[in-house]
Amino acid sequence: MDTFNFELKQLCKHNRDGSFASRADRERLLDLIANQLKALGFRHMHAASFKAKHIDALVECWRTEGIAAGTLKNRMTALRWVCEKTGKSHIIDRSNDAYGIERRVYVSTTSKAWMLDDSRLAWISDPYTAMSLQLQTAFGLRREESIKIVPSVADLGDRLFLQASWTKGGRSREVPIRTSEQRVLLDEAKALAGGGSLIPRNASYIDQRNRFKAQCPRAGIRNVHGLRHHYAQCRYQTLTGWACPAQGGPSARTLSPEQRAIDRAARQTISSELGHARISVVNVYCSRQT
Repeated sequence: MDTFNFELKQLCKHNRDGSFASRADRERLLDLIANQLKALGFRHMHAASFKAKHIDALVECWRTEGIAAGTLKNRMTALRWVCEKTGKSHIIDRSNDAYGIERRVYVSTTSKAWMLDDSRLAWISDPYTAMSLQLQTAFGLRREESIKIVPSVADLGDRLFLQASWTKGGRSREVPIRTSEQRVLLDEAKALAGGGSLIPRNASYIDQRNRFKAQCPRAGIRNVHGLRHHYAQCRYQTLTGWACPAQGGPSARTLSPEQRAIDRAARQTISSELGHARISVVNVYCSRQT
């Protein structure tokens, strides 16, 4: 392992910001960045020798490769993290616009939602995976959250509390318990997990995540994120009284001023319940046709 790769790995090891998945993604990105800098001719590098010219070279390389704007944004976030941790925030611009990186567009015109049904669940032999999938459907959880959750701790009676250590980006949040179906499912999750998480006592998070990944294809499940799409679209209809654009509902330009206010409030609620900091991200789940 080259010195630069090693130093970046050590930087990740000693600065454990964010969730497990976020840290793993960051470490993978930084290893890629170190390898690409070497391929670009920057050899014998150290974290202390990282300069603005290296950032410019990387961005130019990525743009030449035709990397998508969303991927570029994630890589720039990783670079800013390195600069912050090494006291070099001054060498990287705060705005991606300065590097000619297009802004990500948070709009979806087609629905990616799907509903988990009994026929799919019947193919899941691991009860912990089955319960995680059902919690994703009922509460809009991410995969990592649905595995790490400790149901007995999360259950606050009228709402589900997700601790920061379970969530992406380390942001705690609450999701309301609104229906009898949610209540029954949460009670079943507590009975299965006892006082622990949805990770079997003899397994680690990685073990259970790998088991989850192996179980899903057997049930024909390829994209578990579609369960969050389903949750968001159902919540939108409940909160507004009409279907979202991704489900064939009215476009933004046809809404009255009063309906627009309802639409915005609903999107703000959904953004919060899904654990996003920006309301615009809800466009990915529900669309916002103009």
